[in-house]
Amino acid sequence: MRILITGASGQLGLELSSVLKGELIKTFNTREVQGGYRLDLENFSQLEDFIIKKRPDVIINTASMTDVDKCDVERERAYRVNAEAVKHIVRASRVIEAYLIHISTDYVFDGQKGLYKEEDLPNPVNYYGLTKLLGETYALSYDDSLVIRTSGVFRHKGFPLYVYKTLREGKEVNAFKGYYSPISARKLAETVAELIGFRKTGIIHIAGERISRFELAIKIKEMFNLPSEVREVDEVKGWIAKRPFDSSLDISKSKKLLSTDFYSIEENLKYMVI
Repeated sequence: MRILITGASGQLGLELSSVLKGELIKTFNTREVQGGYRLDLENFSQLEDFIIKKRPDVIINTASMTDVDKCDVERERAYRVNAEAVKHIVRASRVIEAYLIHISTDYVFDGQKGLYKEEDLPNPVNYYGLTKLLGETYALSYDDSLVIRTSGVFRHKGFPLYVYKTLREGKEVNAFKGYYSPISARKLAETVAELIGFRKTGIIHIAGERISRFELAIKIKEMFNLPSEVREVDEVKGWIAKRPFDSSLDISKSKKLLSTDFYSIEENLKYMVI
């Protein structure tokens, strides 16, 4: 099986490269990946040409502009990477009849209720969420596609790493008063590998257990016996874009489908690269 991974230098891309079996075609833009190909997703003709020439059986689109505040500032680029590029990946996928897995986010929801199901109505509160929702729409216009919504992916960066490093340095952590469903890049990659075999289409939520960032920070502090304190705050200084208060995802469908524990906080924290 030939599998194309876009964004192979990202957290999920790196883990996919280690857990997937088959012939891997890895692409990157800024951070080089050994044996990979440099591919600018904003160069749409080059993007389509690359996919059609390589003719993968499966395409996993992990590439995304994920800096929520930067998306609010650099809106044109955010739209091109998170939405318009997906349209062109779909165009090429149709030509070669590839199975497309597109990675999306809990930020397509407004955070008013939490534990969102796959069929709940999206209503993003920031531009990042809007562009990701548009990307979902393009992906779902293709019959042989699966959109995976996930939440708070971490590996060598992300909120859990910020907590660990900040507390280890003896500094206080300010944790946003809100909930989400964090998952390690390794556990997410393992579920993607399993999902390829099912070849499901539509939307599925793959994420961790619902937890507040404050509770997660306390758990990390206790797990590693770290000094300093954790403080719960209504907003974090320096934020530009609004964040959903409770963007946690309902994962009951994926828990029934998949065979492994991809969701427990304890299991996911084992794969935090510190």
